[in-house]
Amino acid sequence: MNFSSLTAISPIDGRYQSKTSELQPYFSEFGLIKYRVIVEVEYFIAMVESGVKPLADFPKEKYADLRSICSAFSEVDARWIKDTEKVTNHDVKAVEYFVKEKMTALGLEKYLEFVHFGLTSQDINNTSIPLSLKDAIEKEYLPLLNELIELIEKYSKEWKDIPMLARTHGQPASPTRLGKEMQVFVERLTIQKTQLYSIPYSAKFGGATGNFNAHFVAFKENNWVDFANNFVNNTLGLTRSQTTTQIEHYDNLAAMFDGFKRINTIVMDLNRDMWTYISMEYFKQKLKEGEVGSSAMPHKVNPIDFENSEGNIGIANALFEHLAAKLPLSRLQRDLTDSTVLRTIGMPLAHTFIAFKSTIKGLEKLLLNEEAFEMDLENNWAVVAEAIQTVLRREGYPKPYEALKGLTRKNEAVTKYTVHEFVDTLDISDALKEELKCITPQNYTGIQLVK
Repeated sequence: MNFSSLTAISPIDGRYQSKTSELQPYFSEFGLIKYRVIVEVEYFIAMVESGVKPLADFPKEKYADLRSICSAFSEVDARWIKDTEKVTNHDVKAVEYFVKEKMTALGLEKYLEFVHFGLTSQDINNTSIPLSLKDAIEKEYLPLLNELIELIEKYSKEWKDIPMLARTHGQPASPTRLGKEMQVFVERLTIQKTQLYSIPYSAKFGGATGNFNAHFVAFKENNWVDFANNFVNNTLGLTRSQTTTQIEHYDNLAAMFDGFKRINTIVMDLNRDMWTYISMEYFKQKLKEGEVGSSAMPHKVNPIDFENSEGNIGIANALFEHLAAKLPLSRLQRDLTDSTVLRTIGMPLAHTFIAFKSTIKGLEKLLLNEEAFEMDLENNWAVVAEAIQTVLRREGYPKPYEALKGLTRKNEAVTKYTVHEFVDTLDISDALKEELKCITPQNYTGIQLVK
């Protein structure tokens, strides 16, 4: 079978390809190869700038030509590298040969042996992968997360004055406002986004086992630690780990995956709340011409977007969990388990993209049903008991909690009438009775927390 969205094994590249395509430049095989080429080229230029004598006469006007190898990198170039890999049986060595081939075409044969000079493949992998991740997060992930947060915040402001019956343990509880409940998710996501953004994109760069053995034996006079720090931190914009084995520790990468997982968990919490509100008819959903909610029940408009998001978050978080737990573990100075696992980091991010876009779609379909909010409040006058007993405590009334408990736990409906009837039985002033009767499920909503 020819590969297409219909024959793809993974729904990431199949059914949901339109929702994940923006991640392809970063996490596809093409993307990995291109970022390796970028690191190899920038490393060669950095070697020229380091002042090692064999490169002293390198024509620096050729820097632009070298960088064009990266900017003009094409699928044809990637295919050349993959074909070369079939011979070398080593993916990074194939990239090295590609850069040398391009430099030969530029008339730079004299300098070819300083491509990949003194490096191991992990110096390339452990810089190209965090670099591609950094670009994907900054250019694709954060804008999408911000879009979701901004939509939730928009609703929090629009709905800030909508009183709503809260539920704790599934039971009616002190009323709240719908806008404030949406703002809860804005705050949670914003805090976690800030924490995620604070995690460095750590990178390993130090030769075969992290000690610059090859660099030092060839050029003892150079300060290779300073060179590597400048290259990784300033040229690539990453953060170099100072003492490593052959590979990066991956501790900060694990922290980042845990951060993604926490953000996803908050979005899943939102999905479940919105799903429940729809089931309670707090919201209706916008209808789309020709759309079918059920193959058997014509009346149904299912909350499928929130369900789709929840399912994809479950997959994403399972993968993030594995990545965070596995990557920091490596036998002695290095085993190969990290290499195959690192190739999958685009998968949980792709499922996350599917989830975020589904949540956004679901939120955009919501239609507020204010009558349902009002009816729920009116049917639950028992929730003003907390307010009444608190005011009675303020006035020094004896055992107000116990008095209200008797009212609210009778096997009969608590209504406006029964509450006011109870207030009239209290041995308090008429002014206080009037104050208590002014408390309703609709106005007992506390401080307005959404500005």
